Amino acid sequence: MGLPFSRYYPSQEYRGGIQNYAITQSPDGLVYVANNFGLLEYDGIAWRRNTLPNGSKVRHVQLSESGLIYVAGQGDFGYFGPNETGRFAFYSLKEKLPEAYRNLEEVWHVFLSTDALLFCTDRQIFVFDATQTFRHVISTKSVFESFHVHGNRLFANEVGTGLHYYQRGELLPLLGGAFFEDKRIASVIQISEDSRLVFTRSEGVFHMEGESIRPWNGALSSTVNTALQLENGHIAVGTQTEGLYIVTDRGETVLHLDNGHGLNNNVVLSLREDLSGNLWVGHSNGITLVELSNPFRKINRFSGLTGTGYHATLFEGRIYFGTNNGVYVQDSPDRPSGDAVLVENSSGQVYQLKSIQGRLLVAHNDGAFWIRGNRAKRLEGPSGIWCFQPLAGHPNLLLVGGYKGLYLFEILPDDIRFLRQLSGFDESSRVIEQDESGYIWVTHGYKGVYRLRVDEKLERVSVEEFGPETGLPTPTLNNVWRVGNRLVFTTQAGVFRFLEDKKQFERDSFFLDFFGPGVLIHYLQEDPQGNVHFIAEDQVGVLEKRMDGSFLKHHEVFNQLIPLLNDDLQNIAALRRNEVLFAANEGFVHFRMSDHRYRPYPYATLIRGVYLTGVVDSLIYGGNLRMTGAGHSSIPPKIPYAKANIRFESSNPTPNNENELEFRYWLEGLEPGYGEWGKRSDRAYTNLREGRYTFHVSSRNQFGEEAAEAVYSFEVLAPWYRSPLAYGVYLVVFCVLMVAGYRVVEKRYQKKAQRLKQASRRVIEEKESVLKTTREEVEKLRTEKLRQEIQLKDKELATATMHLITKNGFIDNVKGNLTGIIKKSKNQEVKNEIQKLIKHIEKNIAEDEDWEQFEIHFDQVHGDFMSRFKKSYPELSPQEIKLSAYLRMNLSTKEIAYLMNISVRGVEIARYRLRKKLTLQREDNLQEYILKF
Repeated sequence: MGLPFSRYYPSQEYRGGIQNYAITQSPDGLVYVANNFGLLEYDGIAWRRNTLPNGSKVRHVQLSESGLIYVAGQGDFGYFGPNETGRFAFYSLKEKLPEAYRNLEEVWHVFLSTDALLFCTDRQIFVFDATQTFRHVISTKSVFESFHVHGNRLFANEVGTGLHYYQRGELLPLLGGAFFEDKRIASVIQISEDSRLVFTRSEGVFHMEGESIRPWNGALSSTVNTALQLENGHIAVGTQTEGLYIVTDRGETVLHLDNGHGLNNNVVLSLREDLSGNLWVGHSNGITLVELSNPFRKINRFSGLTGTGYHATLFEGRIYFGTNNGVYVQDSPDRPSGDAVLVENSSGQVYQLKSIQGRLLVAHNDGAFWIRGNRAKRLEGPSGIWCFQPLAGHPNLLLVGGYKGLYLFEILPDDIRFLRQLSGFDESSRVIEQDESGYIWVTHGYKGVYRLRVDEKLERVSVEEFGPETGLPTPTLNNVWRVGNRLVFTTQAGVFRFLEDKKQFERDSFFLDFFGPGVLIHYLQEDPQGNVHFIAEDQVGVLEKRMDGSFLKHHEVFNQLIPLLNDDLQNIAALRRNEVLFAANEGFVHFRMSDHRYRPYPYATLIRGVYLTGVVDSLIYGGNLRMTGAGHSSIPPKIPYAKANIRFESSNPTPNNENELEFRYWLEGLEPGYGEWGKRSDRAYTNLREGRYTFHVSSRNQFGEEAAEAVYSFEVLAPWYRSPLAYGVYLVVFCVLMVAGYRVVEKRYQKKAQRLKQASRRVIEEKESVLKTTREEVEKLRTEKLRQEIQLKDKELATATMHLITKNGFIDNVKGNLTGIIKKSKNQEVKNEIQKLIKHIEKNIAEDEDWEQFEIHFDQVHGDFMSRFKKSYPELSPQEIKLSAYLRMNLSTKEIAYLMNISVRGVEIARYRLRKKLTLQREDNLQEYILKF
């Protein structure tokens, strides 16, 4: 049922050509693909491409036991093997051919047996031995139409003579093989020693048994490109226009995948079953991984079903799917083909499909429906229906949960009719269950748990409400389920049961063993076998019921379902024994319990690259061990101290697991042990000290299974100044210094006596020198003190002079005012007295003498400024000399205006004229110039 999980790799992702001619896999899990652009290599996380020297196509690929990858291509053949850095390099074997055969065109096939290596063209087969030594050529007089390998045997179809097989250096005719002399063969599958199936390109499939050849029962109408027998005995058939078929050995179709049904491309050129039992499909454009070993199957739009899945059921041999788009039905759920179709009149949101007394009912947003034939009939009654249950003790009555409470419907022989709504309770009733005492339990998403009792008239219910006061952790996210013929309640703090005698809830010990005390379970579903399937907050799985009645929990394999499940209303629909459907965001996921023991192949963790990091990363290991003879060897590299910045790239080849892989790392020699699990597939270390290191990396897949670790050892060399040679030099230098030191000490001892003799004389001389110096210092201090006293007096005198000038200015101002009074006064006596006062003032004003005295003291304080300034600028007026002196004294413009008896504007004009006479530039400061003069 449904389609297997699959993953499509377009050419843009694997960075190769569109056509993929052959696929193989190494024991480590690495997948190799013969591609238009060379040899592709996939490690579970990333793709690499290795090209032939001439850049031509690789037609076929085979892996040897020693790990060499033999390829056949256009104009060349040989093998890819690791070079000195562990990267694959191509080594051609064409040059080992005789000269006459080296002008090759297409080499179509490579075949490895226990003692021979064969490269096949359309006219020759070149035979090499196990040591890659050329032995001989097998030629045809016509053309080799195709080559095929099965059961470690090479078959060649020769035009005109038919099917042959290779044995001990010869190409021998196959018994009955002449039948195919004019046919194009797609594949040969060996069923037994004398029995085989031969798939032709377009003339059907033939069963060969001895000399008997008859058409096979299988009906394949499309052109066949390739066929492969799987481990379970089924046969995978790749076609030209109809995709992929999986058939039994009797020709019955088990699975058909094509464009729109699991594949992105109908053309299948190559097939390979990997170590996990999955199928790799090479297309004419892209590569598909079909997870045949995965126990889950998708039922979605590729199966004709659209929308989000909500519920499903099996009814009268047909499976019905309830989605947000309506009800879909699939006629034969066990058949590999047959799309689901929409049931007429069922469009809209479906919540439940329930079979009761041979009637299939639909709980729908628009109301209750009854599916009869291929059409859904809406029943009279309310809209917004969640679910149905037979009412306990009343087999012909239906208890129906709705958006606004509980309803009763009656089942009649030919109809179902609405009776009434049960009064007394109008809460949304999405989840309801009935216990043995006749109580109806209803859980509400955020209001708590209700227990209802219907009265004898079946018209009204009495209500008991339960919340945290009765033992429930919270009133929200509580649900009730029937498991093992009893009711259990899932809450935000685990699974509980109800104790009638105490009217209390307590933890259910059965589930506590499997989930712990704090797990929120969204859905529980018991199948007819007694297995309990569950959806929890962070895990999905099943409690498998064993023969002794105990249960075993399985959940790792279900981890891949978590992002797929319906995140609106979770649901698990039990179809048959051991078989359920999970409601998904896109349709449904089918699971059969008999397949639950699936375990992926134990792929080991791989180190895919080691780089010295810097401005440009430098590869030192390319992910493949270097081969020496029949084994492998890897010499730990020695890394210079200055380049001890290293990065590791890791992978795990588990198919289609890139996003779920987790890694943890440990650099032995630096770290105490493994770190935490994380999603990063690379790890870098910087500035490592000298020493030996071993890098460990472990991985685990989506099933929680930890893979074998990978290790890589290396050594960081010491810097030159901590190298053994440097330490030797240090020792020699130390010895030399010791000898030199001894001699120095000895010489110092010999001189010690002489120094003692001279000590007294030196002390006396030092004391005399100190005394002399002290006298000089005293004299200098005395002189300095006198000079400072003189300067202080000069400053005081200059200050006094300034005060005098200020006084004279004031007196002159008073004189001017008195003169004004004389002019205005009419009293002659007053005028005479004022005139006498003015004459007296004029006798006491000695402005010029005061200024001359000021200049003398000013020059003493300011280092002959006036003299030097007048000498440097003789053209300056007395007023400009005064202005310069005031500027030298660092007076403000307002102070200068008062002293010069002019306005502030007049000072600015005077400053401007002074700048011009001093020929100062615009950017020069006048005051700074005068202060520095």
